[in-house]
Amino acid sequence: MKFFGWKKRCRKLETENLTLRERNAWLEEGVSQLEGERTQLTQSLAAASKNSGNSSKPPSSDIVNPRSTRGRKKSKRRIGGQKGHPKHERPAFTPDQVDDRLPYRLHHCPIDSSHRIVPVEDRQRVLQQIELVDKPFVITEHTAYSIWCEDCHCFHQAHQPEPIVRAGLFGPRLTSVAAYLKGKLHASYSGIRDFLQDVVGVRVSRGYVAKLLRKAGQAFGQPHGELIELLPRQAQIKCDETGHKENAKRYWIWCFRAVSFVVFKIDRSRGTEVLMRILGEQFEGILGCDYYAAYRKYARQCSVLVQFCLAHLIREVKYLCEFPDPRVQRYGKALLGGLRALFGTLHRKDQLSPQAVEAELGGVYERIWRAALPGSGDHDHRLIRNMATRLAKHGEAYFQFITTPGIDPTNNVAEQAMRFVVIDRHVTQGTRSARGRSICERLWTVMATCALNKRSAFQWMSRAITAYFNGEPAPSLIPDSS
Repeated sequence: MKFFGWKKRCRKLETENLTLRERNAWLEEGVSQLEGERTQLTQSLAAASKNSGNSSKPPSSDIVNPRSTRGRKKSKRRIGGQKGHPKHERPAFTPDQVDDRLPYRLHHCPIDSSHRIVPVEDRQRVLQQIELVDKPFVITEHTAYSIWCEDCHCFHQAHQPEPIVRAGLFGPRLTSVAAYLKGKLHASYSGIRDFLQDVVGVRVSRGYVAKLLRKAGQAFGQPHGELIELLPRQAQIKCDETGHKENAKRYWIWCFRAVSFVVFKIDRSRGTEVLMRILGEQFEGILGCDYYAAYRKYARQCSVLVQFCLAHLIREVKYLCEFPDPRVQRYGKALLGGLRALFGTLHRKDQLSPQAVEAELGGVYERIWRAALPGSGDHDHRLIRNMATRLAKHGEAYFQFITTPGIDPTNNVAEQAMRFVVIDRHVTQGTRSARGRSICERLWTVMATCALNKRSAFQWMSRAITAYFNGEPAPSLIPDSS
């Protein structure tokens, strides 16, 4: 009986043990599931905290996901002009620029009319006022008369000058006004039509506004093509791209920023083939860009020297510093400390001897690499592993500016040139045809290049459109060759 009782108890214990193992397996499965959900929520929370300060997201995204101001010191700087700032005054018009003069004189003392007065001509206060005239244009009527030839038995009509015929209703300067409104002020076709009617006093249709812009685009074609041909021969080019829409189809605006000019190109592709087509396979300059895959592929296939944008890297490292996982935070803070030390040395470069600069840069460079490539035990997190792999493969491309003088470590100038285009995209909602694409990329190129060289875009447009109507070569957009 004792044997059977012991056997029964063993079976009971075995059943209880099996139940405990099943419950333990169930609990382990639940813990694993909760751990997965926690990791997913942590990543989602970290992704939701991305902004323009810790990622490559545009500043416009901060409107819906504002950057945190926690921990920031409030600046004591007041809004507006600062104390001691030099006063900026517009120079007065020269005497030959003044169209009319109205003198104002006192004929008696304003306090007591019985007082004796003496005119003082060299003591005066001048106020120069500018005003639009009622009709800010002139109308010239070109009449071509006919004759009857008794021998030919037909009429012959006099020829009007070819530049007048090519210009049509609007002359070069008024055509340039329409192009300037479109290119600089992001005006719509309806807005240009309304401006011409309400302000200038000329009634035209939207279709005629489109015709004016087509003429302007044709006038700017040769200078735009000249800049594209010059791109492969530049020593340094900054490049960036952004989205564009045409009839609900996805296109891409490419920006190529050289030292003295900017070129925009709208293309259906965002891939390496655009760089191949514009810069070519034999490009020997330095390409400044972000870490986008198309640039890496182009650099690898064509052996192009690349300077990846250090500002993009710093923003991504800041994201690691704010990530909830302590391991990622430690890695990010160590790497960010090395990058800050690098810029600290660069900012003091003029105060140090060349030997001291070289020594400090060498020490900082080693510090960055030690932080970027930690021990094998610290690579167990995906973000750390990805950043370490990136810097191991392409780290030298982030620091070309140290060994090659004249290279900008960031891609900021290309992004700044692109902001103007992004504003235009938001206002106009893209283009509708290949012709519209061509007009936009040429207008943007003219505006950005003239702004870069501190030239009047309107004056250049007027010269280019006048040359187009006269059948002459357009002026160059590059100051040295114009």
